Amino acid sequence: MSDEQQLPGSDLAPAPRPWYLRKRTLVLLLPILLLVGLALFIRHLQGKQVQQTPGGPPGAAAGGAGRGGQGGPVAVAVATATSGDIRVRIPALGTITPLATVTVRTQVSGVLQKVAFTEGQIVRSGEFLAQIDPRPYEASLQAAQGNLKRDLALLADAKLNLTRYEALIKEDAVSGQQLDTQRALVDQYGGTVDADQAAVRTAEVNLAYTHISSPVSGRVGLRQVDQGNYVTPADTGGIVIVNQLEPISVIFPVPEDNTDRIMRRVRAGETLTLEAYDRSNTRKIADGRLSSVDNQIDTTTGTIRLRGLFDNRDGSLFPNQFVNIQLLVTTLHDQIVIPNGAVHQGSPNGVLTSFVYLVNTADNTVSVRPVTSGVVDGEQVAIVKGLDAGDIVVTEGGDRLRDGAKVLLPAATPVHKGPAAGTPGRKEGGHRHQKPPGAP
Repeated sequence: MSDEQQLPGSDLAPAPRPWYLRKRTLVLLLPILLLVGLALFIRHLQGKQVQQTPGGPPGAAAGGAGRGGQGGPVAVAVATATSGDIRVRIPALGTITPLATVTVRTQVSGVLQKVAFTEGQIVRSGEFLAQIDPRPYEASLQAAQGNLKRDLALLADAKLNLTRYEALIKEDAVSGQQLDTQRALVDQYGGTVDADQAAVRTAEVNLAYTHISSPVSGRVGLRQVDQGNYVTPADTGGIVIVNQLEPISVIFPVPEDNTDRIMRRVRAGETLTLEAYDRSNTRKIADGRLSSVDNQIDTTTGTIRLRGLFDNRDGSLFPNQFVNIQLLVTTLHDQIVIPNGAVHQGSPNGVLTSFVYLVNTADNTVSVRPVTSGVVDGEQVAIVKGLDAGDIVVTEGGDRLRDGAKVLLPAATPVHKGPAAGTPGRKEGGHRHQKPPGAP
């Protein structure tokens, strides 16, 4: 047996493990030890928080004012119902449309010698835009003028001969046939002169067409052809497009149910005003007026198209822009007006109805008051039945109230000033669907 082999049961000590095996074991145990230490530390912190918490289950907080706790008043915002005016408006989505859109085309064929406008430039009616090579048309005009001059001379000579023949016929120096032939020759030259004069005018018009000017005032678009190209009247794209911007119109549809009351105002000669708002319906862009009403109702959509006019002197409206339109039809006077946020929807008797929380100032409690809503004007709503001027209603915090609940009023109760010319945007919190306390 070799001296290097170890016999079973021998009292000799086992050979030590290599150093690299010991290091690998420490690397594996180190993350486990760190996780155990982190868990013990977190448990220690939780124990300290439990010791600092007063008696009662963790997380149980006492009800306080404004938190909807038991027995505590609820902080609310309120407004006072007032008697005032409210506007009846018809909302619609419209498209800004120029009153005139002109594609500037050449009337004659030729080389485009000069482009005198800048893309996007504001031009006036009659302002120079482009020049076609005029030399061929100048030559044509000179030829027509030469023909006219020649034929005028022939006509003058024929008239002199006719005068002589008329004198000689009295002396029987010429025959009647010669006189008649001379008269026909004068008429012939007269017709030739008329044709020459027409040719001269045609040449003058063609020459004028080489100088292209803007037919309307407005903004020019992107150039459709570059300088140096040969252009003809058959070019569909033309040279440039000019859109009239001042004034500018908007075309918008409204439901056919509104046709009668709109036409009554139009036939009476009244001017209906328009307000244009941006796509978000929050910022007013311009004020305008109703210009015209279409002559038929679109049966596919059940709407009738209307056109409105805007001065657009500031250039805020752009062709093909989508805008939200508010058409003012009439103004109702002496209406009970409150903010939209005060009106809620519920079904206390199984029937959907509108109601408000009416504040009882004697004991700072609220009661459910059914109301009948009328016309909505932006953030304001008219109340047809259920409220009187001076009643105080809750505008914010109503989702935490019950009939008879106590409320915490603000230090100074804001008085609602009635409908201002506000933005007819989205109504924040108005007509929320909820059931009054005790509803099935």
